[in-house]
Amino acid sequence: MKLWGGRFQKNTDKIVDDFHSSIRFDSRMYKQDIIGSITHAKMLGNCGIIPPQDSELIQKTLFEILSDIDNGQVEFETDAEDIHMNVEKILIERIGDIGKKLHTGRSRNDQVALDIRMYLKSEIDELDNLLISLLNTIIKLAEQNLDTIMPGYTHLQRAQPITFAHHLMAYFQMFRRDTERLGDCYKRTNIMPLGSGALAGTTYPLDRHMVAKELGFDSITENSLDAVSDRDFVIELASCLSIIMMHLSRFSEELILWSSYEFGFIEMDDSYSTGSSIMPQKKNPDVAELVRGKTGRVYGSLMSILTVMKSLPLAYNKDMQEDKEGIFDSVDTVKLCLNVFTNMLATIKVKGDNMLKAAQGGFTNATDIADYLVKKGIPFRTAHEIIGKMVLYCIGKNISIDELSMDELKEFSDSIQDDIYEEISLKKCVSERKLPGGPAKESVQQSIDTGRAFIESKA
Repeated sequence: MKLWGGRFQKNTDKIVDDFHSSIRFDSRMYKQDIIGSITHAKMLGNCGIIPPQDSELIQKTLFEILSDIDNGQVEFETDAEDIHMNVEKILIERIGDIGKKLHTGRSRNDQVALDIRMYLKSEIDELDNLLISLLNTIIKLAEQNLDTIMPGYTHLQRAQPITFAHHLMAYFQMFRRDTERLGDCYKRTNIMPLGSGALAGTTYPLDRHMVAKELGFDSITENSLDAVSDRDFVIELASCLSIIMMHLSRFSEELILWSSYEFGFIEMDDSYSTGSSIMPQKKNPDVAELVRGKTGRVYGSLMSILTVMKSLPLAYNKDMQEDKEGIFDSVDTVKLCLNVFTNMLATIKVKGDNMLKAAQGGFTNATDIADYLVKKGIPFRTAHEIIGKMVLYCIGKNISIDELSMDELKEFSDSIQDDIYEEISLKKCVSERKLPGGPAKESVQQSIDTGRAFIESKA
């Protein structure tokens, strides 16, 4: 008979047991479930709700069960439904009726809410560590490329010259925001729901604050209905993970483009590339492509949990069992992607000469020539039109602006002087953009220094 089977006259059908059971995926929370149960038993004994000796025996036996599971000596049962009932069933088998006292003052509703919060807290910590590792890798690569000039793009068209370091530090900002989002998510996950019961709390004088302190929670939930039916923290984490994957996917897309023959900006290390089964010359960026592909999988989990929760009345509903597989898979996927992506990025070969050559084409210094004319007293819109005509002329002759003679330049504006050639050099174009956040070397170095200080503050 099920532990809840007192009012039933028949056993559930085997197919229902299989359909109903969540042990195949929630067994990963066994440590959180047992630690939560140990703390609950301790509180029950301290509050005199159950005899102290019974509390001590329950705690001792739960520690033994935890050790046995760790050592692979326990086989979970599908007909025990979930990790909570499996642990309690094993406890009762070992110490009899005293084990039945463990569930005093709690429900599986607040128990599972506790377990998932505890589990995701530890996962958020791991994700944060992986992001910090990626941030360190980006900073290291940026410092090596402070003078590596490349074209910056808008609409995937060459736009203005920047440095590879500047481009990398843009991704640093994205992943920094990801760590901050995880930190915010952690705050709302770090609230203790146990003591909310099925939906209306309990008449037992539980010490919820003691349990929260013992388990490392900052506070307790303030409404029992909300506590057992809230999965906002799961949705929030799924959103954070989706944004992380979006950033990884954007970065992967650029690495894929840059490693192509058409760009030739970087080369993937052999250890993070694959070949073709038929074309012997191929070196494919499959790692980056898989990261890009797995992004949709994580997005799907976010949409799934949002859809599950969108029409549920208060309080707990069995639909909410569907919260776990998606978030577990998303956490696993993002951890895997962060780890392999960081190692792949650390091993790329930067082809600075090709980046510089690309920056020299596509008229990336056109804006700087317009600015040159503005400094000579010409209104910007007029200067913009002049340089537009100059670019059109160069396209017709298949040359760059730098290759125009002074006589040709004078045809477009008498304000142009001999100093223009120095003013529109790519090095000058980059070095003069000294505003905070710009691509000039000192500005990027300041960004790197600020980034490193942020990483150190997380230690």
